[in-house]
Amino acid sequence: MSFLIFSKSSSALFGGPKIARNLFAIRKLATVSDSPVHSSPFVPPVTSSTSSLAALKLKSGQIFKGTSFGASKSAIGEAVFTTSLVGYPESMTDPSYRGQLLVFTQPLIGNYGVPGMAKDKYGLLKYFESEAIHCRGIIVSDYATKYSHWNAVESLGEWCTRYNIPAISGVDTRAIVHVLRDQGSTLGQLAIGSQDIEAPVTQFEDPNQSNLVAEVSTKVPIEFNPEGNLKIAVVDCGIKQNIIRCLVSRGAHVTLLPWDYDYNKEAHKYDGLFISNGPGSPTALGATVNHLRNAINTFNKPIFGICMGNLVLGLAAGLDSYKLRFGNRGHNQPAVNVVNGQCVITSQNHGYALKDDNLPLGWEKYFINANDGSNEGIRHLTKPIRSVQFHPEAKGGPQDTEYLFNEFLDEVRADKIKRHGADYIVEETIPTQRERIAVAVA
Repeated sequence: MSFLIFSKSSSALFGGPKIARNLFAIRKLATVSDSPVHSSPFVPPVTSSTSSLAALKLKSGQIFKGTSFGASKSAIGEAVFTTSLVGYPESMTDPSYRGQLLVFTQPLIGNYGVPGMAKDKYGLLKYFESEAIHCRGIIVSDYATKYSHWNAVESLGEWCTRYNIPAISGVDTRAIVHVLRDQGSTLGQLAIGSQDIEAPVTQFEDPNQSNLVAEVSTKVPIEFNPEGNLKIAVVDCGIKQNIIRCLVSRGAHVTLLPWDYDYNKEAHKYDGLFISNGPGSPTALGATVNHLRNAINTFNKPIFGICMGNLVLGLAAGLDSYKLRFGNRGHNQPAVNVVNGQCVITSQNHGYALKDDNLPLGWEKYFINANDGSNEGIRHLTKPIRSVQFHPEAKGGPQDTEYLFNEFLDEVRADKIKRHGADYIVEETIPTQRERIAVAVA
């Protein structure tokens, strides 16, 4: 249970004791009941460990104690933080958070519950970025046990319990973020129950030492929107569903490929190539880098990458990568377009960046982060190849850079017309508008 403590000075500030009591009453609605406002019609009731003690134990020695509201199990991972104000269902199902203990800086989490698994006309999830929760645990300041939203079917605690994800509330997330900012992202254990809290951790597993992309990538090719007129090969490094949606809603026929798939052997089948986001270190993706290095020289069609796609493209071009101290994760990261000087607000989720101080011949910086100066994108000077570190598809917003999908597919479309000439449906930048263009075969 959370309490607001009002002193005499605070009572005066809020207009007296009566106002203070009213504010407390409002706050009480969000925190004191373990009974959800809505009961899920789709999911059977589950028992979470809401009465258990819990603690976040960092490898560097700090311990933050609170109360569990998720699964009755402990988990080890890399503790990172996100500054997103909304979108916890999207964040937790983002494969890029694989292996991580996610700290939310937004104080109140869970107040709008968790939606159902509805899908759109393309067979993509409407409210999640994948079919499962990928972070290993979550840490919040204040968990709202009562939730209210028109499409919610269960509470955040119920959802975490169903997916066996531990969750802790009642900790000072501000203090945790100060630690992570000062010493960098740190391995930790989300310990549930007094026994695990008191027991020493014998080994902190570093998820970045594993090939996390291989764990989340598709195992076989999957097609979306086969009626689309632009055939795009998408390398799945841990793709978010909204990235696929942003492509197919603009007329693309997407073929989702495993992370190590050699698309160069069938390059004639595709009009463009896309490299997705994904978790972990790019240095684990040797096969992906090698295939992309070949594609830079021989594919001869537009290539676009997002997040991990930017890192992989950089390595394929000859750059090195490095681990950021605490990464950039949230919906409010400013990125500056080096070409035109425009600053955009972006959604980001990455712990690695490219070293762009000495770019290979033929390449230039595309975007840079306005906060820390880290690389946010590169592009080729003469070929239609580029990538960005941020997420222009951002399901939880902002949508300032969604135009990049338009630009990529416009390049693909123009290149297809130039190469073949055809009579086919052309998707405009507004997905619902179409115009049939007849192009004479040269």
